[in-house]
Amino acid sequence: MKSVAAGVAASHPATARAGLRILESGGTAADAAVAAVLACCVAETVYTGLGGGGFATFYDARTREVTCLDFFVAVPGLDRDRDASAMVAVDVFFGGLAQTYSIGGASVAVPGVPAGLGEVHRRWGRLPWPEVVAPAAGLARTGVLLPDAHARTLESCAPALAYGEGAALYQPGGRLLQGDELLYHPGLATTMEVLAGEGPEVFYTGAYGKLLVDTVRAAGGAIGPADLAAYRVESVPVDQAPLAGYRVHARHDLNRTVDTIGALPADLSRPARAPGVASALVNRGLQRLGDTTNVSVVDEAGNACVITTTLGLGAGVWLPGLGINLNSMLGEGELLTDDLVPGERMSSYMCPLVVTGPAGELAVAAGSAGASRIRTALVDTLLGVLVDGLSVPEAIARPRFHAVEDTVHVEAGYPAAELAALSGAGWQIVEWPEINHYFGGVTAVGRTGAAGDPRRGGVGLLL
Repeated sequence: MKSVAAGVAASHPATARAGLRILESGGTAADAAVAAVLACCVAETVYTGLGGGGFATFYDARTREVTCLDFFVAVPGLDRDRDASAMVAVDVFFGGLAQTYSIGGASVAVPGVPAGLGEVHRRWGRLPWPEVVAPAAGLARTGVLLPDAHARTLESCAPALAYGEGAALYQPGGRLLQGDELLYHPGLATTMEVLAGEGPEVFYTGAYGKLLVDTVRAAGGAIGPADLAAYRVESVPVDQAPLAGYRVHARHDLNRTVDTIGALPADLSRPARAPGVASALVNRGLQRLGDTTNVSVVDEAGNACVITTTLGLGAGVWLPGLGINLNSMLGEGELLTDDLVPGERMSSYMCPLVVTGPAGELAVAAGSAGASRIRTALVDTLLGVLVDGLSVPEAIARPRFHAVEDTVHVEAGYPAAELAALSGAGWQIVEWPEINHYFGGVTAVGRTGAAGDPRRGGVGLLL
């Protein structure tokens, strides 16, 4: 059976090129994924950054083992010397509806991206750390062009992204950046150079850590030195589920993606499967924005590394002189559980995954952006590749649906026969006029190619 070609899939051309450059230099999938995520922190700052958190899934081709790492944000408060002040409410328009989010210093949780990328590199990297950071540092020196899809996200998220110091970056002269205009973060190149020289620890126990504490506390947040010093990347259990003769491997996320795959109907033929798939994927409650991004990489040895990261909307709290916006995860209402214990991780929908064949060989490496739509986007893509016989680019680009309560939202061009099956099963149908970033942002590398999601300006590049 055909093996998976080496390649990179990401949500920005510059991000994908950064990862491919590292593969061309002899780096592993982990090296390339780390380089690509660092590039995300320059090129995709409407979605992510060094002040955020994330998750990684790694497939080892030699042992055929899968490992999931949690470097999502942690709840602050270990120092017990500071209570956070009130958050700042902003209204963001999504799907034509105003939704209220909370940003500001009190919304900032303990970042995990620097530590997480360092741990991925420590475990599975081959190239020297400075060489892995170099592509992002180069991008930060020049800035990058903002893709049209990212500009549309910026328009939705402007009340948060263009808040405070962000206004000069995303809305210079009072006008939002448009597609193909330069996105540049002053100070970020120097930050990347310091990260290359001193390592991720600079954000936790070094000079940048002290600056982070002082900045967040000045803005009304509660992060303290103990929160940063105690932060550790965690290896978490790997869930598995069968799908069409393959096995899907991923962490246990807030939407129980792997459990959902295991509960899909036995008959996966189209259009008969549509009502059963919708029932398995149904979501409850208000559907929020998904400011997230994903990188999927496979190297020539067949190792795979998938990393999903996010800032939330971004707190609008910038580290002075560093070009870094901090996360707003404590202001993301759907992620707030009753047990927010200082030092513990927050919950997340993010679900980077790999799919293996009958002998444990790699078949697909994939992840997605999109909050509660992550599960929907990943399941639809996997059904496209593993069941419907589509190539990776075809499976990602085709129209999707997303089920909420008793309603199925569908993108333009969704097959009429499946819509009829859904309607006949009692679902209400809302047809969207276009392919829309609401429906997630998958990036994947598989036996039939590599692709990023056109909904997010994505691209796939093969070695």
